Amino acid sequence: MTFTIEEFYEDFRNQLETKYASRSGFHRNMFLGTVIEEMQAAGEAHDYELCSLNVKNRIRADAYHIDLINGTVDLFYADCRSRPRLELLSESSSSRAFKSLRRVVQAGREGGLHRQLDETTPGYRLARGLYDHRDAIKRARLFFASERQLGPRQKRAKSYNLQGVHAIESVWDISRLYRRTISKSGREPLEIDLMEMFRKGLHCLQPNLGTNAFPAYLAVVSGDILATLYREYDQKLLEQNVRCFLQARGIVNKGIRRTILENGQHFFAYNNGITATAKKVITESSSFGTQITRITDFQIVNGGQTTVSLYQASIQNNNPDLSQVFVQMKLTVIGDDDEEISAKISQYANTQNKVNAADLQSNHPFHQHMEKLSRIVWAPAAGGSPHKTKWYYERLRGQYQSDLMKATAAKTSAEFRAQYPRAQKFTKTDLGRVENMWDAEPKWVNLGAQKNFVQFIDRVDKEWKHDDKSFDAAYYKRAIARLLVFKATEKLVSAQEWYEGGYRANVVAYTIALASHLAKNRSMALRYGQVWDCQAVSESLLDGLAELARHAFNALHSDDRAVQNVSEWAKRAALWERLKVSVGARQLHLSDAYWDNFEPVAKPDRV
Repeated sequence: MTFTIEEFYEDFRNQLETKYASRSGFHRNMFLGTVIEEMQAAGEAHDYELCSLNVKNRIRADAYHIDLINGTVDLFYADCRSRPRLELLSESSSSRAFKSLRRVVQAGREGGLHRQLDETTPGYRLARGLYDHRDAIKRARLFFASERQLGPRQKRAKSYNLQGVHAIESVWDISRLYRRTISKSGREPLEIDLMEMFRKGLHCLQPNLGTNAFPAYLAVVSGDILATLYREYDQKLLEQNVRCFLQARGIVNKGIRRTILENGQHFFAYNNGITATAKKVITESSSFGTQITRITDFQIVNGGQTTVSLYQASIQNNNPDLSQVFVQMKLTVIGDDDEEISAKISQYANTQNKVNAADLQSNHPFHQHMEKLSRIVWAPAAGGSPHKTKWYYERLRGQYQSDLMKATAAKTSAEFRAQYPRAQKFTKTDLGRVENMWDAEPKWVNLGAQKNFVQFIDRVDKEWKHDDKSFDAAYYKRAIARLLVFKATEKLVSAQEWYEGGYRANVVAYTIALASHLAKNRSMALRYGQVWDCQAVSESLLDGLAELARHAFNALHSDDRAVQNVSEWAKRAALWERLKVSVGARQLHLSDAYWDNFEPVAKPDRV
């Protein structure tokens, strides 16, 4: 027995109401941020910036992201009114939303939109970005996020040409979130019909590998097919890849692009090819032999850089003829076997760039260890409650909800919630964000969850290899204490009179980083044990953090900042250096009460 979609919606809405009650911000923005997190986990979205662009209810976007490397603009439209019960999404509602997003693209590229907007608003930055980079943007991904349920006959996605831009419409309704939650893998398998997309299949050979081996196919794929697949499905093709695409910055990627542009006819000879997996492959016989016509759950586990490099070449001016660029492919059919098989194929196949253990992410022993600690370490009772609780480390996406659903009986479900309150769930990216705020340069946190996480796990991997015993229960309690300070700082910033809304994540990151920097300069560390024992942050510490937060906010919004875009300024190392210098010059005076929360240390701090 599992949750019905109606029960899932009620639970989802209650979660959102809890967030809305504890944080300052628009309910719609809370909803959209939650959905985009799921989209990021699915590989369908990357970074985003809220913008609340609305011109006469005809031209509207609630968030956006412009990716010049891949020539893409992502636009988001949110439908959220906290409806008391699950409703059906009408076709006219989704049609109206997509029409509004199309108008953003059209009016932005034509140049009329940004002239109607205030230059200080995020909506202006979106409109101006569309106009300034109109020649570079070749793809527009239009996302409609709705708390309602899409009708059974309505299309979830479609693509078309929008004034020279390849537009892709995608609906993320409540049923899609529901399916991701109840899915074992937490992701939607790709169904690729090659005959429908390309009017042809992939000619292949099927080697005889014996009776116990996984079925496999060898094929030669043209560059235009791979580029088109990436254009349509983006990072969803690479969900099982052990690393994110490194963009065209490394030596390997630059070499790939140079070969594509200058020696495309030799690409097959120079390139190692791609390794892919699938749950199911459909083949047909033709006059030329066997051809693959349909692939279920197609995943490129090695060759992501090759694939994205081909796509990037396809959107350049004077792009090469990719139909004459060929790549070899090994496709293994793993069926419904667990994802450990896919992970091993991915790990062993990746050889073009060095693959560290840090690339393994969820399966890294550090994360397994943290998961184990979170299941056995009880946290002190807090807030007047007579019962102890546990913090839940979600090593795998959707793990908390999955475990909750396993507790099908009402009593068992209530016991699970009592032992693991939803407010005490934290993820790998949450941990990476908080740890980097305290221990590393805050710029990593401001570069986005994925880049920050890569830096964090790379750092942890080195420390784990050096001394895995240091990641003990004391380390775990310290991490929770830091997380408590982080959550308290979020609420603190939202409640300040000087806070104007927006960029809270940036302010919080620099606030905590400043606290850590000041403490280290004084050879001190936060009394983590005290925070853990109380499961709360003292008022004196909050007073000091409020002063630091005001300082960080002013620096982020200073008139003499290096770049006008606050989000971009937050990513610059120059901002962090400026903050450290100003604090060192005693421009900031913290109360003695603030330092009561810190204690002298002579060695790396632990609880």
